[in-house]
Amino acid sequence: MKLYDVAIIGAGVIGTSIARELSRYRLNIALLEKEEELAFGVSKSNSGIIHPGTQNPPDSLKGKLCVQGNFLIRKISKELGLDFKEAGELIVSFNEGETKELLRLKEEAEILGVPGLRIVDKAWLRQHEPNLNSEAVCGLYAPTAGIISPYRLVYALAENAVRNGVEIYAETKAVNIARSDKYFEIDTSGGMYRARYLINAAGLFADDISGMLGICDFKIKPRKGEEFILDKKKENLAKHLIFPLPSKTSKGVLIIKTADGNPMIGPTAEEGEDKEDLSTSEAGLNKVLMSARRLIPAVDEKDIIAYFAGLRPWSGNDFIIRHETKTHGFINVAGIQSPGLTASPAIALMVCNILNKAGLGLKRKFIFRSHRKKTIHLFEIPLSKTKDLIKRDHSYGDIVCRCEMVSAKEIRDAIKAGARTMDGIKFRTRSQAGRCHGSFCTTRIMKILSEETKTPLVEITKRGKGSEIIKENRSTERERV
Repeated sequence: MKLYDVAIIGAGVIGTSIARELSRYRLNIALLEKEEELAFGVSKSNSGIIHPGTQNPPDSLKGKLCVQGNFLIRKISKELGLDFKEAGELIVSFNEGETKELLRLKEEAEILGVPGLRIVDKAWLRQHEPNLNSEAVCGLYAPTAGIISPYRLVYALAENAVRNGVEIYAETKAVNIARSDKYFEIDTSGGMYRARYLINAAGLFADDISGMLGICDFKIKPRKGEEFILDKKKENLAKHLIFPLPSKTSKGVLIIKTADGNPMIGPTAEEGEDKEDLSTSEAGLNKVLMSARRLIPAVDEKDIIAYFAGLRPWSGNDFIIRHETKTHGFINVAGIQSPGLTASPAIALMVCNILNKAGLGLKRKFIFRSHRKKTIHLFEIPLSKTKDLIKRDHSYGDIVCRCEMVSAKEIRDAIKAGARTMDGIKFRTRSQAGRCHGSFCTTRIMKILSEETKTPLVEITKRGKGSEIIKENRSTERERV
């Protein structure tokens, strides 16, 4: 049985960031993921905001890592061929009391080193955000806030990590972990794995993984956030990311620009116990609409094309990132809620430093392939370039998803890159993500996925076993025989 230098449990944005950073070194690395595909856990419901660092205490770990991550994500995006867009952030004040709070936030953010902050007045808001509530009196403007596709970031990190030697195992759920004198034994649904060092990046289930090694001093509580996606025709509803003043438990309901054009409104922040509960509710919708309309009154329920909920792994007011000295070689990376996506590259650097101090010994490779070829998405490029692509490969002209302008070529490329489910294709290409919710393209995508993977249509799933799209009638099949 192969002995890995490092095993990472959890292949969301944190696990893949760590894997990619560690792949710079001469190490054998395994990345284990319980779902059928990557980014199917906490990362799939991320809004894609790259925060500037304006809403975190200056003495917090998450604040420091957020500011560092905001800087690093630009370089990583260029290397991996991702579209990072600097949108800027506005935290809006409606009265004198809220303005005092804005000044406090500005002062704390400046201690952290957030650049370019300024208080903008009513005239500035009217000029730069014409749809904003006219009752807003001022705002805290942070120009370094940005947006990125959280799914495509995960896939790009993973692809680059694999190119540099990382081995990824999906459908590999850790069920028990034991520590011997020299290594960890990780018993999984996909077999046994051994590693000298073990990193817990299991998101909502990080407390369960930690508990397998007797470390039970933190508890992950799922904090549900319901969000609502608007039609792409509302892309210019806001020019910036619009925030209210944050509360003690949440950044509040936002007007969110996204990397793919569709604005979003949300999220709620409801504490619960069920780590699988992704239901949405009428109460959540009403709460989000009311709060969003306080910021931009023109928000219209009729423009909502999709509802979804995500669960954030809350374990306290700060991240937990530490080497567990009582279990040498075990690193907990837990409670990584917002701004975890932004902080992910900085978290990866911190984990590498922890491993080095814990005795792993990081020796750089002579060759690290830092770059990845940019994936082609027709919805991102002008028509003139699309015509050139079609001349080179006619399948670029075979449009499968009309809402999002996704071609058969892009669907097949996504499958070759690792997509095995309908959601995996959706996250990579945006097919099925438009107003028709896949009513036009689903059957065609299923056929392509079946052909490319040699999988029967009745075994094609939305997001893994148990979510089959066609339910085979066994009794009818027996009658035919």
